[in-house]
This record gives sequence, structure tokens and C-alpha cells, in this order.
Amino acid sequence: MAQDQNYILEMCNITKKFPGVLALDDVTLRVRPGTVHSLMGENGAGKSTMMKCLFGIYQEDGGEIFVNGKKENFSSAKHALETGVSMIHQELSIVPERSVMENIWLGREPGKKLGPVQFVDHKKMFKDTETLLKNLEMEFSPNDRMGSLSISHQQACEIAKAVSCDASIVVMDEPTSSLTETEVNHLFKIINSLRDKGVAIIYISHKMSEIFQISDDVSVMRDGKLIATKKASELDEDKLIKLMVGRDMTNRFPPVDSIPAEVCLSAKNYTSDVERSFKDISLDLRKGEILGLGGLVGAQRTEFVESIFGLRKIKTGTLSINGKEIRIKSPEDAINAGIGLITEDRRGSGIFPLLSIIDNTSIPSLKGCRKKVGFLDHKKIFNTATGINKKLRTKTPTFHTPIQNLSGGNQQKVIVSRWLMTLPEILIMDEPTRGIDVGAKYEIYTIMSELVNAGKAIIMVSSEMPELIGMSHRVAVLCNGNLTGVLEKNDINSENIMRLATQFE
Repeated sequence: MAQDQNYILEMCNITKKFPGVLALDDVTLRVRPGTVHSLMGENGAGKSTMMKCLFGIYQEDGGEIFVNGKKENFSSAKHALETGVSMIHQELSIVPERSVMENIWLGREPGKKLGPVQFVDHKKMFKDTETLLKNLEMEFSPNDRMGSLSISHQQACEIAKAVSCDASIVVMDEPTSSLTETEVNHLFKIINSLRDKGVAIIYISHKMSEIFQISDDVSVMRDGKLIATKKASELDEDKLIKLMVGRDMTNRFPPVDSIPAEVCLSAKNYTSDVERSFKDISLDLRKGEILGLGGLVGAQRTEFVESIFGLRKIKTGTLSINGKEIRIKSPEDAINAGIGLITEDRRGSGIFPLLSIIDNTSIPSLKGCRKKVGFLDHKKIFNTATGINKKLRTKTPTFHTPIQNLSGGNQQKVIVSRWLMTLPEILIMDEPTRGIDVGAKYEIYTIMSELVNAGKAIIMVSSEMPELIGMSHRVAVLCNGNLTGVLEKNDINSENIMRLATQFE
């Protein structure tokens, strides 16, 4: 098969099967050098699977891969890197107890010989890392322990690692999921620099604004098939969404018709026991209400809601549920009080990677799934867990599949299912739709609407302005650990939220 020299990468007729599912169905993708080629599609469409075939993590069952016109058969990620293909994964793959420089050069450490023995050249590794971070304008030390960095800085290290490979093709799978707006702009600066050098960027993101800001070409996948490849200039948001989901989505948010009733949770004068965290926050949540929690990165929103769930200690403050003061010292206390928490970091604190979908869904509900003699009622566990996941349209070969085999969005659906199974009166959702496509977002929004219509209450931490505006009855805004205001429905708009979010900046 003659290859077109206008393309740096050609993935021709790629097929990939997993037990019970055809993940890639005869997909052909062609990428031009010196361009940003965005790959779009709903969760489970096959985007990440396609890129893992390119990167040697998966072996394709059919088809051919050509890089610079030469046929390649990548047997491993190391083989792909040596051929000039690098990848920033959707889920961070770090070694938390090792340094930044050790993470960046893992498996590629510079060496030096002393006689017949080869040693790692730590001095050169430090200097190379220092130069790399300086060129990328990243302000942390090569010696910093990776696990001590924020999620956004860990993500930045993954980007530095990909750039350090001097690759001709760089795959970026949701690279901005944990980055601030400033960091996103910095990433785009790096991408433009790579593009100017002739590097091809394959960019996967669910953020529409990013796609139109950075892309030259856009390919759309759906259900394991390539639907279309078009110039970014030929598309707008509505056309792109229609290609992704196969239908028009004129309404991004379902109607939230519930009328908030009496207060069900009240935090008074909540102050963290950690310096420079949240302080003196007083906030009420009502039954039948979605209370949005807005603010910029570093506003201490996550720290505040985790303290309500018993994950963080407070120095002062009281918490009342349905008018009764309660002390929550642990997540178990919170669950027993009818509170659930969907954490911000899906991989780090949300899932049990090696356990099945059933196990991940049912873990906090096992006390209520016992027979009279004390044994677990596995039939009840299976029926309840599968029923909830089916309602959220979790895409999986079977419900016994390890959750790590699912796409990021489908993992998130399992986590939502987990807390729905506990029948919580209060559900805290920290960035509930991060890394999730528009179709799956609507399904989660619908579940949220159904919950509050049934009298449940939700605290929704979100960095997405349209989400805060479209789903909240009220929006409370934090800035540098301070509660700067609470906006009622008629006052919720991007200008008011940003004004409060920057009040102490």
C-alpha cells in the first residue's frame, strides 16, 4: 500500500477487539506534520484505545500503522518513543515517591560508565531537567518529590516528559483536565512552538473552546468508528456536537424544576486546621437544591467539601443536618449521616482500579446488602449495582470488567452509581463532569435533576462556568479560602461569579 508523503502518520483500517466489544472498527486516521489534529467523540467512542494502539500499549487486531511513510509495528511504549511517538495520558501515570527529574527520565536515564559498570548520571539528569523546565517556563525544582506537587503541576511534568522525548508525533489525551486557565494558555504556547517545528500534535479534549482555539484538523469518532475528518475552520460547536452524538443537542442542560425547601445541612464558621486554607465559612444547603460552589483554582473549594465529608479536620465550626448538630470525624460518619462525596481526582481517590464495576459501585453500601445470617447478598449487590449503571448508560463489556479498563467518563459514571446506591440525602459532587463528553454530561445532569426533584440536595463544585450557571439554584463563591458571596438564581452570571472569585486576589 503506497503511503502519502503529505502525512506524518497514517493509521489504516485499525481494528481492536476486547471480550464482548469491538472497540475499533476499521478506523483510518491520517495526520499532517506541523498541525494540531484534534480527536473528538463521546466517552467509549474509541479515541484513547486508538492512541494506545499507536503508542504500543495495545496491539491492534487488524490494520497497519505508518510513521513518515514507514510501516511500524509498535510492540511497546518504549518502541514507540524510540520511533518518535510520545503520549500524555488522560490519567496521570506518576511515581509519587520519586523526584520530578526521575519521573521525567524514567526508563531513559542518562548513564555514565565507571569501568565495566553503568551508573545513572544524576548530575546530567538534574541539569537536563533544569534546562527543560526553564525552557518550558515551569516553576518547580527537578528535585521536588512528585507526590508533593499539585495535580496541575503533576500534569505539567507529564507534558515536560513528552516534550523531552523530542518526538515528531505527540499525543495529548485530556492534557488540560487539571490545569488553570493560565496553565492552559502556557500549554498552548508550548503546542504552537512544537507545531512551528513540524511536530504533529494529536489532541484529545472534551472542551469545545480549546478545540476551536488550537486545532487545524478535527476527526470525530463514534462507537469505535471514524465518522468524519474536517478542517476546524469548517466546523462550529453545534456541527461538532451533532457529529459526536449523532443528534442535535440544542439544550445542554435539562430543566431543574425543583423548588428548594427547608435547610438540610448547615455549616457554621467552618475553619480548617491548616494554615492558609478555608476560614470562617457559613453556608446552608436546602432540600431539593443544587448549590454550586465556584471559584478559581486554589480557592479551597475541595478542601471545604472534604472537611464536611470527614476527610479533613477543622479547627472551629459546627455542622448541622436537619437542624441537629452532628460531629463528622470520618467518611464513615458522613455516609451514616446520609452524605456522599464524588471526589475531584477520579484515579487518585475515586476508583479501585483492579476491582470490577460491581465492586466499585457497591463498596460503601455493603452494610445494607447482608442476609439475616450476616453473609453478603451477592444477588442483591449485582442487581442493584447493574441497575444503576444501566440507568447511567455505563459502557462496558460486562459488569465484572475491572474499572481500570473503562474510559475516564465511564469510570465517572460508576462513581456516580456508587453514591446513588447508598441513597444519600446529600450528595457532594466535586467536578462531576470533568473529562466527560457532552452526551454523558447531559445524562449526569439529568440524574442530578431527578435527585433534587425527589427532595435530595446536592453541592456541586465546578470550574466550568456554563455548568454552574445552567445547573445551580444558587452559587456560593470562594476566593483564597473566604466565602465572598452567595448568588441567587436571577443573579447567577459569569460576570458576578468572576467578580466574587477574584475579590481577594
